[in-house]
Amino acid sequence: MGQFELAVLSPEEVRVVVRGPSTAKVKGYDYERSAAGNTSITSWIATRIKPLIGDFEVVVVDGSGVVPHGRTKLSNLRDSYISEDA
Repeated sequence: MGQFELAVLSPEEVRVVVRGPSTAKVKGYDYERSAAGNTSITSWIATRIKPLIGDFEVVVVDGSGVVPHGRTKLSNLRDSYISEDA
């Protein structure tokens, strides 16, 4: 699961946590471009994450460690993380 979470982090700049056995197999996250910033977390999970992880639970964590509301836009979520330039 950790490899999948890292594969999502790279293009999306979003931290996800997938809950399931560490030995469980999920499909690879092969997206090279991030989803549009105006996409809601709920929509993004439904279209990009759930088809790859199946019935495993997934949560998105914002920059303060909180699980944001599903209607939060990805651009706002990405802005919640501390940048290395700050």
